[in-house]
Amino acid sequence: MDTFFVGVGFVIFLGILGYFGVHKMLLGMLDARAAKVREQLDAAASLRKEAEALLRDYEAKRAAAEKDAQQIVADAKAEAERIRLEQEQKLADYVERRTKQAEQKIAMAEQSAAAEVRAAAADAAVRAAETILRGQATGKVADDLIAAGLKDVRARMN
Repeated sequence: MDTFFVGVGFVIFLGILGYFGVHKMLLGMLDARAAKVREQLDAAASLRKEAEALLRDYEAKRAAAEKDAQQIVADAKAEAERIRLEQEQKLADYVERRTKQAEQKIAMAEQSAAAEVRAAAADAAVRAAETILRGQATGKVADDLIAAGLKDVRARMN
Protein backbone atom coordinates (compact mmCIF):
# COMPACT_ATOMS: atom_id res chain seq x y z
CA MET A 1 0.00 0.00 0.00
CA ASP A 2 2.92 2.26 0.46
CA THR A 3 3.61 2.14 -3.20
CA PHE A 4 0.01 3.20 -3.86
CA PHE A 5 0.46 6.33 -1.79
CA VAL A 6 3.81 6.96 -3.37
CA GLY A 7 2.17 6.68 -6.80
CA VAL A 8 -0.71 8.99 -5.78
CA GLY A 9 1.78 11.49 -4.31
CA PHE A 10 3.80 11.36 -7.46
CA VAL A 11 0.73 12.06 -9.64
CA ILE A 12 -0.24 14.97 -7.36
CA PHE A 13 3.32 16.30 -7.58
CA LEU A 14 3.19 16.11 -11.37
CA GLY A 15 -0.21 17.88 -11.31
CA ILE A 16 1.21 20.71 -9.19
CA LEU A 17 4.19 21.01 -11.58
CA GLY A 18 1.77 21.11 -14.53
CA TYR A 19 -0.38 23.73 -12.83
CA PHE A 20 2.59 26.05 -12.31
CA GLY A 21 3.80 25.47 -15.91
CA VAL A 22 7.04 23.75 -15.03
CA HIS A 23 6.69 21.52 -18.07
CA LYS A 24 6.50 24.59 -20.33
CA MET A 25 9.52 26.01 -18.63
CA LEU A 26 11.40 22.69 -19.10
CA LEU A 27 10.35 22.49 -22.75
CA GLY A 28 11.41 26.12 -23.24
CA MET A 29 14.80 25.35 -21.70
CA LEU A 30 15.17 22.29 -23.92
CA ASP A 31 14.11 24.33 -26.98
CA ALA A 32 16.60 27.04 -26.03
CA ARG A 33 19.31 24.44 -25.61
CA ALA A 34 18.38 22.87 -28.99
CA ALA A 35 18.45 26.31 -30.63
CA LYS A 36 21.88 26.99 -29.11
CA VAL A 37 23.17 23.64 -30.35
CA ARG A 38 21.67 24.36 -33.79
CA GLU A 39 23.43 27.75 -33.85
CA GLN A 40 26.71 26.13 -32.88
CA LEU A 41 26.25 23.50 -35.60
CA ASP A 42 25.47 26.22 -38.16
CA ALA A 43 28.53 28.19 -37.03
CA ALA A 44 30.65 25.04 -37.25
CA ALA A 45 29.29 24.34 -40.75
CA SER A 46 30.07 27.88 -41.91
CA LEU A 47 33.55 27.64 -40.36
CA ARG A 48 34.06 24.35 -42.16
CA LYS A 49 33.00 25.93 -45.46
CA GLU A 50 35.42 28.80 -44.85
CA ALA A 51 38.17 26.36 -43.97
CA GLU A 52 37.48 24.33 -47.12
CA ALA A 53 37.53 27.51 -49.21
CA LEU A 54 40.85 28.53 -47.62
CA LEU A 55 42.20 25.04 -48.22
CA ARG A 56 41.20 25.23 -51.91
CA ASP A 57 42.79 28.69 -52.17
CA TYR A 58 46.02 27.51 -50.58
CA GLU A 59 46.08 24.37 -52.72
CA ALA A 60 45.60 26.54 -55.82
CA LYS A 61 48.38 28.87 -54.64
CA ARG A 62 50.63 25.88 -53.88
CA ALA A 63 49.95 24.42 -57.32
CA ALA A 64 50.68 27.80 -58.91
CA ALA A 65 53.88 28.09 -56.87
CA GLU A 66 54.95 24.59 -57.92
CA LYS A 67 54.23 25.45 -61.54
CA ASP A 68 56.24 28.67 -61.18
CA ALA A 69 59.07 26.75 -59.54
CA GLN A 70 59.06 24.19 -62.35
CA GLN A 71 59.08 27.02 -64.90
CA ILE A 72 61.99 28.67 -63.09
CA VAL A 73 63.91 25.39 -63.05
CA ALA A 74 63.15 24.81 -66.74
CA ASP A 75 64.24 28.37 -67.58
CA ALA A 76 67.41 27.93 -65.54
CA LYS A 77 68.20 24.67 -67.35
CA ALA A 78 67.56 26.30 -70.72
CA GLU A 79 69.75 29.26 -69.78
CA ALA A 80 72.51 26.92 -68.57
CA GLU A 81 72.30 24.97 -71.84
CA ARG A 82 72.40 28.21 -73.85
CA ILE A 83 75.44 29.39 -71.88
CA ARG A 84 77.12 26.00 -72.32
CA LEU A 85 76.55 26.09 -76.08
CA GLU A 86 77.76 29.68 -76.23
CA GLN A 87 80.90 28.78 -74.29
CA GLU A 88 81.51 25.76 -76.52
CA GLN A 89 81.18 28.02 -79.58
CA LYS A 90 83.55 30.57 -78.05
CA LEU A 91 86.03 27.80 -77.26
CA ALA A 92 85.76 26.41 -80.78
CA ASP A 93 86.30 29.91 -82.21
CA TYR A 94 89.27 30.43 -79.90
CA VAL A 95 90.81 27.10 -80.89
CA GLU A 96 90.23 27.89 -84.56
CA ARG A 97 91.86 31.33 -84.21
CA ARG A 98 94.82 29.87 -82.34
CA THR A 99 95.15 27.13 -84.97
CA LYS A 100 95.14 29.71 -87.76
CA GLN A 101 97.71 31.78 -85.90
CA ALA A 102 99.90 28.71 -85.41
CA GLU A 103 99.51 27.80 -89.10
CA GLN A 104 100.44 31.36 -90.08
CA LYS A 105 103.48 31.27 -87.80
CA ILE A 106 104.48 27.91 -89.27
CA ALA A 107 104.03 29.25 -92.82
CA MET A 108 106.07 32.34 -91.96
CA ALA A 109 108.77 30.15 -90.40
CA GLU A 110 108.78 27.96 -93.52
CA GLN A 111 109.06 31.01 -95.75
CA SER A 112 111.80 32.44 -93.57
CA ALA A 113 113.66 29.11 -93.57
CA ALA A 114 113.25 28.81 -97.34
CA ALA A 115 114.53 32.36 -97.79
CA GLU A 116 117.47 31.61 -95.50
CA VAL A 117 118.24 28.42 -97.43
CA ARG A 118 118.00 30.32 -100.73
CA ALA A 119 120.24 33.06 -99.36
CA ALA A 120 122.76 30.51 -98.07
CA ALA A 121 122.64 28.68 -101.41
CA ALA A 122 123.08 31.94 -103.27
CA ASP A 123 126.01 32.92 -101.06
CA ALA A 124 127.56 29.49 -101.55
CA ALA A 125 126.98 29.70 -105.31
CA VAL A 126 128.47 33.19 -105.42
CA ARG A 127 131.52 32.07 -103.46
CA ALA A 128 131.92 29.00 -105.65
CA ALA A 129 131.56 31.05 -108.81
CA GLU A 130 133.94 33.64 -107.43
CA THR A 131 136.52 30.96 -106.59
CA ILE A 132 136.19 29.33 -110.00
CA LEU A 133 136.36 32.61 -111.85
CA ARG A 134 139.35 33.81 -109.85
CA GLY A 135 141.17 30.65 -110.58
CA GLN A 136 140.46 30.79 -114.33
CA ALA A 137 140.42 34.48 -115.11
CA THR A 138 143.10 36.94 -114.13
CA GLY A 139 143.66 40.64 -114.29
CA LYS A 140 141.23 43.42 -114.96
CA VAL A 141 138.94 41.26 -117.10
CA ALA A 142 138.59 38.82 -114.23
CA ASP A 143 137.71 41.56 -111.80
CA ASP A 144 135.09 42.95 -114.18
CA LEU A 145 133.59 39.48 -114.78
CA ILE A 146 133.46 38.74 -111.07
CA ALA A 147 131.79 42.04 -110.26
CA ALA A 148 129.21 41.64 -113.06
CA GLY A 149 128.53 38.03 -112.12
CA LEU A 150 128.09 38.91 -108.45
CA LYS A 151 125.63 41.68 -109.31
CA ASP A 152 123.71 39.38 -111.63
CA VAL A 153 123.52 36.54 -109.08
CA ARG A 154 122.50 38.86 -106.27
CA ALA A 155 119.81 40.45 -108.43
CA ARG A 156 118.38 37.06 -109.35
CA MET A 157 118.46 35.69 -105.82
CA ASN A 158 116.72 38.61 -104.19
